Amino acid sequence: MNIGEKQIIVSEKDIDGLNHVNNSVYLNYLESGREAWYIKYAGYSYDDFHRNNLGTVVLRIDIMYKKEAVIHDQLQVITIPKELGNTSFVFEQKIMNQNEEVVCEATITKVMIDLTTRKSRPVIEEIARNFRQ
Repeated sequence: MNIGEKQIIVSEKDIDGLNHVNNSVYLNYLESGREAWYIKYAGYSYDDFHRNNLGTVVLRIDIMYKKEAVIHDQLQVITIPKELGNTSFVFEQKIMNQNEEVVCEATITKVMIDLTTRKSRPVIEEIARNFRQ
């Protein structure tokens, strides 16, 4: 299985008034993990998607925050392909801290779209093959 990993160090801009990572920032961390996965396993950067008139959009995110992250924490975003449909696919993601504790877990459903029509289209083979292993 093609499991993606992305390292992130929590910076001051990620911290909110409670002195921990704001809940909305985790969505950006998860997005950067998926982008790294696309590059490594599908061979597609976001620029490549655009050049090919393709996109992936979030249909659904289910996230559970389990432990706070604070400034200078070293986080690892883990991205695992879970389920493939015709036009959609599902990733399981988790963020671990430097102590190997789970900070959050998420399930993200993505839909492949044609950027011109803005309608769903079949998942490209470069992505789909990673869900069949």
